Formats: sequence, C-alpha cells, structure tokens
Amino acid sequence: MRNLFVSVSLCLSSSLMWGQQSDTLRVSDIGINPDTYESCTAKLQEAFRICREKKIKVLQFDEGRYDIWTEGAIHRDIFISNTSSEEECPSKDKTLGILIEDQQGLTIDGQGATLMFHGLQTMISIIHSTGITLKNLHIDCERPGGSEVTYQKVDGEGTIVRFHPDSKYAINKEGHLDLIGEGWRTIFAHCIEFNPKNDHFTYSDGWDKLSKSKAHEVEPGVVRFDTPADFKPEVGNTLTIRDRIRSQVGILNLESSQVTYQNVFVHYMHGLGIVSQFCTDVTMDHVECAPREGSGRVLASSADFMHFSGCRGKVRVTSCRFSGAHDDPINVHGTNLRAISAEGEKSLRLRFMHHQTYGMQAYWPGDTVAFIHSTTLQRYSKAVVTDVKRISDREVVLSIDRTIPKEIVWDSDAVENYTWTPEVEISCCHFTHTNTRGTLLTTPRKVQVLNNTYYKTGMSAILIAADARDWYESGPVCDVLIQNNRFIDCTYNGGHGNAVISLEPSNTVVDKKLPVHRNIRILDNYFETWGNPVMYAKSTQGLIFQGNTIKGTKSEDSFRLEGCTKTSIQK
Repeated sequence: MRNLFVSVSLCLSSSLMWGQQSDTLRVSDIGINPDTYESCTAKLQEAFRICREKKIKVLQFDEGRYDIWTEGAIHRDIFISNTSSEEECPSKDKTLGILIEDQQGLTIDGQGATLMFHGLQTMISIIHSTGITLKNLHIDCERPGGSEVTYQKVDGEGTIVRFHPDSKYAINKEGHLDLIGEGWRTIFAHCIEFNPKNDHFTYSDGWDKLSKSKAHEVEPGVVRFDTPADFKPEVGNTLTIRDRIRSQVGILNLESSQVTYQNVFVHYMHGLGIVSQFCTDVTMDHVECAPREGSGRVLASSADFMHFSGCRGKVRVTSCRFSGAHDDPINVHGTNLRAISAEGEKSLRLRFMHHQTYGMQAYWPGDTVAFIHSTTLQRYSKAVVTDVKRISDREVVLSIDRTIPKEIVWDSDAVENYTWTPEVEISCCHFTHTNTRGTLLTTPRKVQVLNNTYYKTGMSAILIAADARDWYESGPVCDVLIQNNRFIDCTYNGGHGNAVISLEPSNTVVDKKLPVHRNIRILDNYFETWGNPVMYAKSTQGLIFQGNTIKGTKSEDSFRLEGCTKTSIQK
C-alpha cells in the first residue's frame, strides 16, 4: 500500500502544472487506467482527495472497465433507514468502495466507463457534499449478491437447474448447495420467481425446496437436486435468490444537497439500493436500474431501487427505467418517532420504533416538527426544535420552543420532522419486473406523477400510505397529481386492497371528519387490468378520478372507498 501512494505522489509531482491550468482531472493523470482488472480502490480515493484539496470541478474517466475491491475501501459506522435491526446486523460498519465527502461542485464524468465492484460493499457514497453530479457511468458487480437459477428439467429423478454464469455455488460436505460469492455466503435466503411467459415476479418457496435437497453437479453450472416427487416447478422459470440481511446499500447519498445522477446505469445493488437520506434537492435523470444488457440476468437489486428518507427541497426522478427489484423501485417518506415520556415542560423523549430504522439523526435545531395522533394520523400541533440530545441508538430527547401539547397520548403518538419533507416529481419513467409496488409516496408537499408506465408490478403500482404503527413512514399527503400514466396488468400479487392505485394510511380510527390524505387528482390515465380494483381509497378528502380509460376485465368493486369525503369519480 505504501508503494502505491509513493507512485501516486510521483505521478502528481511530474504533472504539477495541470493543477494550475485546468479544473479537470483525468483519472489517467494519476495512473488509473481502464481494463487492467487490478483494484483501483485506493487510487480512486486519492483522486477524490486531490479533487477536494485542489477544488477540481470535473473528475473524468476514460471509457473502459475499472475494478473496485473491498480491500482498501474506507469503513464507517453509519445508520441507514430501512436496512437492518440490531439482531439482523449488529454492526453498522459500512464498506465504502468510493467515498465522496466534503466536496463542493464536483462532476464525475464516466464517459461510458464501467465501475465493476467486488465483494459486498456500499459502492458509492456521497456524504456532506454539495453540487455533486455523477454522469455517463455504468455500475455493476462481478459477482452480484443475488443468484439466479433456471429450471431446466423435472422428472422422477429430481430437478435439474442451470445457474447463471455470474452466480457461484459450492456443494458442501452434507451434500447441499451453498450460494457463495467474493468473501460471502447467502445465509438467510429470500426467493422470488420470474416467469418469462407472463413477465411476473412472484414469491416462491422453490429455493427452500432445492436447498434442503441433495445436490449433484451434472456439469459446470448445471446441478441436479433430489427433490420430492410432489415438487413440480415450471420449466423455464428462474429463481432469484438473495440474502435477507441488508448489511450494505448499493449507493448512499447522506446529508448532502444538489445531488444529480445523469445517464447512470446501475446493474446490481446489494441490500437497499440508492438511498438518499436527509438530502436536499436530489435529481435522477435518465438513470437505469436494470440488469446489464446482454447479461441474461433478471435481478438488479435485492431491495428498493431508489429510497428517499427524510429528504427536502425537490426529489425529481425523470426518464428513468426500473426492472428487476426484490422490493419497491421508488419509496419516498419521512420517519415518525414515538413520543415516550415528558422530560420537562418543553422536552420529550422519543423512540425509533421500526426494527430496521434507528440510530440516524432525525432532527436538527430549527426544524419544525408535527405531533400526530397514531390512531387517526391527524397532525394536531407543531413546534420548532431548540435542541436534540441522543440518549441511545433508539432514543433521543427533543427540546422544543413551546410546552408539550396537552393532547399528546404518551407511548402512542408520534413526532414527524415536517421540515425534512420534499416536493416530488416522477415523470416519463418505466417500471417493471418487481413483485411489490411501483412507487410509494408519503410527503405533505406537492407531488406529481406524470407520463409513466407501470408494467406488471406485482402489487399496487402506486401506494400512498403513511403510518405511525408499522413501518412508521411519515407524511400524509396534501397535494398529489397522478396524470397521463399507463398501468398495465398490475397487482397480480395482491396486497393493499388489491388495487392498482391504493391510498391506504394505517389509521385505526376511520372517521369521515378526520381525513388523513387530501387533494388527490387521478386524471387522464390508462388502466389495463384483469379483475383487480382500479383504486382503493381510505380516509381521503378531495379525491378526483376523472378522464381515465379502463380496459380489460372489470371488477365488481373497481372503486373501493372507506371513510372518504368530497369524492368525484367520473367515467
């Protein structure tokens, strides 16, 4: 490692003039060349250090492949929303392959380059930075964290499958098959089955059956399992298997602002995908989250593709394509903390409740917070934060500028950070190949969902929830426009009222006088459905469904309403 940095320093010494003459640094200037298949992890970290110190504006790659291994990566303890509990993953150590930290006004231009990552790691992290643009990049994994096997033959002797070339395995001494990678083994397997005949992703117990059966290698990449006689899988279907534990995320944007991804192609992400946590103004423009063209893979992420937690300003996702996720392509929300007890007239103890979301800083002095009844999800009071004291990974004491509301119900009500809620625009995107929803949206600010195609999402194409009971994802909506979208064969896996569009907050008290969501317009969309309800709405006021076209098999209850007022549904 010492020799590596000596080499980098010599390269810099021989080219000092570029630092005075140009605001662009080519990675080749410091000895990072494509297609060597050698690890460039440490050299890339040095490149970003140079950019920060010399205020470089553009870091430029040459087209080709750059390999990034976990050796030489930076390690940080980071709590990330919606990832893992204390029991699932006690360590919050994140392996950061590329770290962009404390940078301002930097563009990383890949010029078509491919960053190939090895091992389980958080591939790219943008932390405490402003004005960062990533563009013209392909991002992939040499051995994706998800494995893929396709049924080839089923007969009296068992089941024969073919492994995708990128999926590695080993038969252990007990005769069972292990899914292995670069320094890891799948332990808590989760399986989704892909049927190429109908383009559906469905939950499957196929791998559970195979993993408990004796395995025999017929030839490299082809394995026969001694499966039970009653196991009759469909030949041609592919099992996609990944570990349930979200030990890393794909890409992390943390406490940064004006972050832009443009012409970026992400072909696999381990754990939660691109996470933007407490960021201001995030733009995803022409970002493709899908298997690499020609790879033959169908899985591109073991959880969400894009997850926005506690952001503000504007979240803009435009002209993007999503295919092959084990969870929701887009999820936008805040986090409710439960009010546990008073710590004085103007201070209260709060607790993170969901097992996979905790430890992160959820409030800053000057933030406006809203108090919410968990049973009705009504915002009944607001206050400004004056101080935040961390008590533990789970609890904080929040000081506010007024006395605690008398209406509060302790160990039940929640406190939402109203300041960290974004406007959202999702436009001209394509969603497919997911077993769950297409888009989850919970934010009180303006939301526009325009000109998108939702093609065969397993559950609701659009879900607007908000809750202080289960996931504790905050943000009852006040201004939503869903217009000129196409919804084709969605909700085949059910869930959330089995409806293509579901407005389903988690309030346990349903009262027409106490609406949760308000002012939702669903206009001029095209629905093609096979018996599922088009819309389910609960506790919504000011709902307009107008000018939409519905084709296919109509349900007897195409529109299901519960506790709604001022609703207009017109053919």
